[in-house]
Amino acid sequence: MTTMATVRGETRGDVSVARVEGEIDAANVLEVGARIRSLVTNRSMRLVIDLSQVTYLDSAGINVIFAIGEELRSHQQTLDLVVAEGSPIARMLAITSLDRAHLTHPSLADAIAGD
Repeated sequence: MTTMATVRGETRGDVSVARVEGEIDAANVLEVGARIRSLVTNRSMRLVIDLSQVTYLDSAGINVIFAIGEELRSHQQTLDLVVAEGSPIARMLAITSLDRAHLTHPSLADAIAGD
């Protein structure tokens, strides 16, 4: 059975936003990663990945987020994450230190504002 995830993108000024819904795992991580990467342009100063609607995130998903963060850093762009406080995804980010590698925000509005 293939796990489904949806990635919706938008641009707000110089911020690219990827809203991810569903499950991110080894079955779809290449597709999800490619879709997220496609949202970043040369005009993007930041990428915000909204994980608040992600219901499952395995090590493949964590690795692709780390990789995207490194790619952005090499282009002098930054990555921010939106994660619901106290969620299983927030715990996964804390266990893997992903929440220390990139700013995390409790809401998309906070992330876009840079709070």
